[in-house]
Amino acid sequence: MAAVPTGSSLPPLCELRFDSGRLCLDLVATAHPDERLTSTDRLRAWLLGAGLVPDPAALPVCTPAWLAAFRELRVHIGQLVRGELDGLPAPTALERVNLLARAAPPAPRAVRTADGALVRALHEEPGCPALLAAVARDVVDLLTDPAVRGCLRQCEGDSCPIIYLDTSRGRRRRWCSSEVCGNRERVARHRRRAALARA
Repeated sequence: MAAVPTGSSLPPLCELRFDSGRLCLDLVATAHPDERLTSTDRLRAWLLGAGLVPDPAALPVCTPAWLAAFRELRVHIGQLVRGELDGLPAPTALERVNLLARAAPPAPRAVRTADGALVRALHEEPGCPALLAAVARDVVDLLTDPAVRGCLRQCEGDSCPIIYLDTSRGRRRRWCSSEVCGNRERVARHRRRAALARA
């Protein structure tokens, strides 16, 4: 995950999630537990945090139409991925994702900083179609790779809809986040044991 430079007016990245294991799944996670993409500033923060754009200067324009387009893509990705887990095809969502994936994603380049280090930059300011294409291509790659698709999991947390890639040893990960849903489950288990002990 790329860091937002200090002094940026963007929302804190801690309010956005980047722990699902894939860019496209991180976008889907922005809808839970509440809407996190509530403004163009938050969308810019997500694009930066996801590493699609290397720094705020590379993304001077982000309009409400972009916000609507990314939310729409998020819905389609959610339908596709949940459909794969449940064995229910989502043909309209698939068609829309494939259409968005046709555009060329932002072209990266390496540039040398004043201290001689190479850093990632973009050849030109990215437009909305290019950024949507990068996310759409990620879900296409995810769903067409049988090994990676086999790692898709739904969080076992109470009422948590988050989907993630289980890359743990033995494929035994149960929660989208050990700190969030895992901790809630451990606290609930402790309370149940304490209640039984008192009874």
